[in-house]
Amino acid sequence: MIGSSHSADKKVHQIAALNEEVKELRSEFVDVRSDMQQLKLESTVMHIVEGNGLYPSEVPPKQIKVTSKNKSNPKSKPQTNINPQIED
Repeated sequence: MIGSSHSADKKVHQIAALNEEVKELRSEFVDVRSDMQQLKLESTVMHIVEGNGLYPSEVPPKQIKVTSKNKSNPKSKPQTNINPQIED
């Protein structure tokens, strides 16, 4: 009877210790996740890569349109022009 009581007390203490560990790990997870979200921001990435000599482009990208020459057969694959139209 006494041994059973001691065993139950021991398990209660183990459960309490494990619950504390879970709380600490959850808190650490939340901290790391918020740090990662901060690091993924475009402004943070730009600031980090500026140290390596990389800067954002001042010229916006151009869009290339591919037009199909064969409009009679809608199931045919579009063909890429040798000189594609570049739009600003």
